[in-house]
Amino acid sequence: MNKVGVLTGGGDCPGLNAVIRAVVRRAAQNSVKVVGIKNGWKGLVDLDTADLSVDSVSGILTKGGTILGTSRTNPYKQPEDVKKVIDNYKKLGLDALIAIGGEDTLGVANKLFKENKGIKVVGCPKTIDNDLNATDYTFGFDTAVNIAMEAIDRLHTTAESHHRIMVVEVMGRHAGWIALHSGLATGSDVILIPEVKIDLDEVCDILKKRHARGKGFSIVVVAEGAQFKAGQVVTQEERLDSFGHVRLGGIGEILAQEIEKRTKFETRVTVLGHIQRGGTPTAFDRFLATRFGVKAMDLVLAGKFGYMASLRGTEVTEEPIEKAVGTLKTVDMKLYELAKTFFG
Repeated sequence: MNKVGVLTGGGDCPGLNAVIRAVVRRAAQNSVKVVGIKNGWKGLVDLDTADLSVDSVSGILTKGGTILGTSRTNPYKQPEDVKKVIDNYKKLGLDALIAIGGEDTLGVANKLFKENKGIKVVGCPKTIDNDLNATDYTFGFDTAVNIAMEAIDRLHTTAESHHRIMVVEVMGRHAGWIALHSGLATGSDVILIPEVKIDLDEVCDILKKRHARGKGFSIVVVAEGAQFKAGQVVTQEERLDSFGHVRLGGIGEILAQEIEKRTKFETRVTVLGHIQRGGTPTAFDRFLATRFGVKAMDLVLAGKFGYMASLRGTEVTEEPIEKAVGTLKTVDMKLYELAKTFFG
């Protein structure tokens, strides 16, 4: 094993740089060179790379985002791009490739590995949504939850002062893990997730009963991918990205309008958006990302291709990449029922 490539694809999140640093440090211990692929799969299509060394990754542990850049490029959208990826992998003289990403990035990695025996791939799971299967947690999630928690804590005081209902829209396309954790951690009065259709009558009834008890304010946390019982996802635009995803957003505004119309309580909305992705990672995410980076490099050195680093309980182990990308990990309904204990 002489040369390994590493890329970060999909949405950025805190902890990516910690993984890159760990991969480079572990590789250096074993006299392996590391090539950084810039901007996800786009870097392998365009042959855009940078050599990484212990010096070049010094000081990046605490930084959010990714020093390699990222994109949502899907080489399988264009057959010629897949050929470019394979040709450039060989041109770079790579013995293996570590792909750091979520469902889409790892989906491409898995497909490349399955279809092209010469492409040796190891995965590293990343997503703030925590919706990847085959791992208990992904790095980036803890930071996103803590950012949402702090924002909701701050909104509590202004909601109470103005006797308002505050609707807080957090990220979560198909899974409501951020909404569930941040909502429960802040004592929010209603938590709405993509896994359960929104019943406006039920939501407004909870809020009315709370106000009848003398509580003059309420906090409602809603995931961006939540849907009303009648159907139809609220989207910012109908255009799809290269992986076929609709750009979400706007559910909080519609929800706030409906709540105010039905309850007559003054209602405001705050959309946290990309704030949840940004900034320095928490200690948990730095620690987990570092362990994942070391594990990914160890999998390369052991020749365990087609696998990814995974957290099971407190142990970092490995799982086949294909187990992570087949189906999304959605919220456990037992946990949601627990959360409903505190609604209102």
